[in-house]
Amino acid sequence: MSGYLYILFWIVSFGASIAGAICGIGGGVIIKPTLDAFGVLSVSTISFLSGCTVLAMTCYSVIKGKMSGESLIDMKTGTPLAIGAAIGGVVGKSMFQALSDMFVNKDMVGAVQAGCLLIITLGTLIYTLKKDKIKTLHVTNAVLCIVIGIVLGIFSSFLGIGGGPINLVVLFYFFSMETKTAAQNSLYIILFSQITSLINSLVTRTVPEFTIWLLVLMVIGGILGGMSGRIINKKIDSKVVDKLFIILMIVIIFINIYNIYQFAR
Repeated sequence: MSGYLYILFWIVSFGASIAGAICGIGGGVIIKPTLDAFGVLSVSTISFLSGCTVLAMTCYSVIKGKMSGESLIDMKTGTPLAIGAAIGGVVGKSMFQALSDMFVNKDMVGAVQAGCLLIITLGTLIYTLKKDKIKTLHVTNAVLCIVIGIVLGIFSSFLGIGGGPINLVVLFYFFSMETKTAAQNSLYIILFSQITSLINSLVTRTVPEFTIWLLVLMVIGGILGGMSGRIINKKIDSKVVDKLFIILMIVIIFINIYNIYQFAR
């Protein structure tokens, strides 16, 4: 890879992590499709690098929130969800590996991921626009929380997006969380799913080839983005967060449409 691509990957990681920390979507939902669109690395490599970047950002954000006493994480609900997400992270990683082994043409893997992400993002956008008119639930059953977490973890790991917009929709609908509270709980869930996904890659020796300096740059970008996003999140209200979230969903939808065309042609 040439030097300017390293800078590009850092900028994408940094910018996506800022948005991810503000909205609680982790950043991977922006990093993964954006870097896929450039087509300079394999789908599996970008999935892995995106997951590591998201892991670094969420780790910083969650720990910092706890240490500062500003955490809005509901441990009674968030912990069963996180446990489920950890299990789902392993399942999702195995599903991705099975899909990758199924296709000789690895671009088809990218097309499937982009298609799934397009559907999820479009559904999320529709829900977000209409959420004020939708009656929400308040799930408290720990077993049900674990089941929901498993589903979130599968999507997170399989798509290589960390957790993304589906986390927020689930937290809005099933747990009636306010936007900023949902954002922090989403990052908590993403943290667990990405830890188990990374461990699974290491244990099964399915880590793709990449330049170590690229990983270092992206992780640094993720952490710095997480720091910046936390600062911005404190200074804006939930309505601004919702508007940013909607804009991001629209952008991601168009990127995924382009990626489907690019991979499937």
